[in-house]
Amino acid sequence: MGLEDKIPQGVLLTTVEGIFGWMRQASFWPATFGLACCAIEMMTYGAPRFDAGRWGQEVFRASPRQADLMIISGRVSQKMAPVLRQVYDQMPNPKYVMAMGVCASSGGMFNNYAIVQGGDHIVPVDMYVPGCPPRPDMLIDAMFKLRKQIVMKRPIGDHELEELEAQEKAALEAMATHEMKGLMR
Repeated sequence: MGLEDKIPQGVLLTTVEGIFGWMRQASFWPATFGLACCAIEMMTYGAPRFDAGRWGQEVFRASPRQADLMIISGRVSQKMAPVLRQVYDQMPNPKYVMAMGVCASSGGMFNNYAIVQGGDHIVPVDMYVPGCPPRPDMLIDAMFKLRKQIVMKRPIGDHELEELEAQEKAALEAMATHEMKGLMR
């Protein structure tokens, strides 16, 4: 016998963070950063067969100032890394990053000096989509996981900016994936 038994029917209890998270869950406006073959699969994600518009994500933004999700799809070269960081810095908070494909996640089969060995060396990545290239349904699954893990549980309030800056700093200072020891070796 809790509080729920004493409240009349038709009354909903929630938190302000829960309401804002519920409203934000369908408001991803991705900034496209298509660099290689994964970009074709990302375009297919917005096409009629997979229809990203069902979840409010049909608006792929060409301007980073209007986007809150960056999808890195393809391999990141050393020349493109500063551009990637500049686009990320131009995005308003809250901003999220998804690394789509093996090349964006870990450099893929290109283990040489010209390719950055993962997008997490340049920007903090929130979600990784495996595959070479990953199918659009894998991108849909990653979008739902990103919603559940980050957007729905993200707090609001006065200290939101400090928390975002601390998370970004911690993610950039974290050890790179290829330097980790243990089960990965």
